[in-house]
Amino acid sequence: MRIFSVFPAAFADRRVAFAALAASLLFLAGCVSRSDSDATDSPSPEPESEPVLYSSLETIDVETGERNVVLALPAHFEAPNWSPDGAYFLFNSAGRIFRLPVDGGDAELIDAGFAVMANNDHGISPDGKTLIISDATEEGTSLIYTLPIEGGAPHRVTELGPSYWHGVSPDGKTLAYVGLRDGDYDIYAIPAEGGEEVRLTTAPGLDDGPDYSPDGKYIYFNSVRTGTMQIYRMDAAGGNVEQLTFDEWNDWFPHPSPDGKWIAFLSYEPDVEGHPANKDVMLRIMPAEGGEPRVLTELFGGQGTLNVPSWAPDSKRFAFVSYRLEE
Repeated sequence: MRIFSVFPAAFADRRVAFAALAASLLFLAGCVSRSDSDATDSPSPEPESEPVLYSSLETIDVETGERNVVLALPAHFEAPNWSPDGAYFLFNSAGRIFRLPVDGGDAELIDAGFAVMANNDHGISPDGKTLIISDATEEGTSLIYTLPIEGGAPHRVTELGPSYWHGVSPDGKTLAYVGLRDGDYDIYAIPAEGGEEVRLTTAPGLDDGPDYSPDGKYIYFNSVRTGTMQIYRMDAAGGNVEQLTFDEWNDWFPHPSPDGKWIAFLSYEPDVEGHPANKDVMLRIMPAEGGEPRVLTELFGGQGTLNVPSWAPDSKRFAFVSYRLEE
C-alpha cells in the first residue's frame, strides 16, 4: 500500500506530527504491546484495491474553532472520549478500545477480556475509574458492560439487547442508553451495577443519543418524532420534553459541556437519513437552554465522529474524529 501523508496540509506543522506518525507505523506493523495480540488488536488498514480511509482524532476550540490533530492513521477508528482528568482519550477500532495520551503518541489496547466486539458507544464514569462499553461478543447483539478503566473482566449491565450506551449520571449511579424493544428505539435508564431498566421515552420513531446535563437534572437526546432529527431535552427521570433545535438539518448526539453552558452536536444535511459514515457534516454548538446554533466546523464524517461524550474537563474543547478517502 502506498503511504500518504497522514496529516491534512493545514495541520502539517502541528507538534503532534512526529508522535502520530510513529503511532501509525506501530499500528501498521501490528506492534501494539499485548502478549496475546492478534489481528483485532490494532486498527486495520483498508485493502490496497480500495480507496484508503484515513481517520483523524482531533480537538476543536469552541471559541475560535481552531482544530488540532492528535492522531491520524490510514485506518478506521471512532468515537473519542476525553478522560475526566484530561490526561487521555479513548477510541474504538476493530471491536477493541484503545487509550491515547492527550498530547498524542502510542495508543494502548485496553484488555476487556472476552469483549472483542465493542462498537462506538463507550465512555468513562465521572470518577474516571470505570470503562463502559457496548459489545456484541456474548450474544451477537449489543449489550452494555462495565469494567475497570485499566482493563479487566466485563460486568454485564443490561440483560436485554440491543442496548447502546450513551450517558452516565454525574454521580455515576445510572446509565442512559438506547434500546430496541418491540420494534422501536427508545431511551432507557438502568442502575450502573445492573437491574431493572426504565423506559424514558415512548414517542413513535427513533430516539437516540442520551447524555446527562452536568447537574444531573436533564437528559439531552435526539429524536425524529417531528419528521426531522432534532435535539431535545427531558427530565432525567423522563417527561417534560422540550425541543431545542428547529431547523432543516438532521441533528444528532447532543453532548452538554462540563460547565453546563453549551451543547455540542453533529448535523447532517436535510436529505440524509440515519447517521451514516462518510458524509459532509457540521459540528455545531448552542446554549444549553436552547438558542441559535453556531457552526464550529465542517468536515467529512458522520458515524464515528461524535457519538459519545468527548468534552475536555475545562469545557474549552471537545474531541471528534474526521475522515478522508485517498485513492
